[in-house]
Amino acid sequence: MKCPYCGEVDSKVIDSRPTEDGEKIRRRRECLGCKKRFTTYEIVETVPLMVVKKDHSREVFDRQKLLNGMLRACEKRPVSYQQLDSAVSRIEQQLLNSYDREVTSQHIGDLTMEELKSIDDVAYVRFASVYRQFSDVNTFMAELKDMLDSRSGK
Repeated sequence: MKCPYCGEVDSKVIDSRPTEDGEKIRRRRECLGCKKRFTTYEIVETVPLMVVKKDHSREVFDRQKLLNGMLRACEKRPVSYQQLDSAVSRIEQQLLNSYDREVTSQHIGDLTMEELKSIDDVAYVRFASVYRQFSDVNTFMAELKDMLDSRSGK
């Protein structure tokens, strides 16, 4: 590991411990040249998750893009940022656990709708109206009816 102070490439590890989230290893190192100490973090290298869009183009999964969409759906609603961040983490974890390196945008949208349905009904309907591209009021009303029926146990 190259020393950030003098550029020496040799250093020794003094201490290693996992970070609080358990996702990284924090290492304290001492440069063998200038004797200064510095910290490095080691993480698992992952294969990026690719999203296959409706037009069959592909892009790397962007957690922030998903979160922004959910934030727009929850605008002016009593939903905390933490609730949405946790929901995005659950969605991302489900996608990573599937071992598929390519997922459709439709699958991500379906998972997002499930999460929003459990968080806030209005946010769910807002997201559904864009995601499912409601073309008229009847489509919108049908979605509302389905939601109400599922709530009442029918």
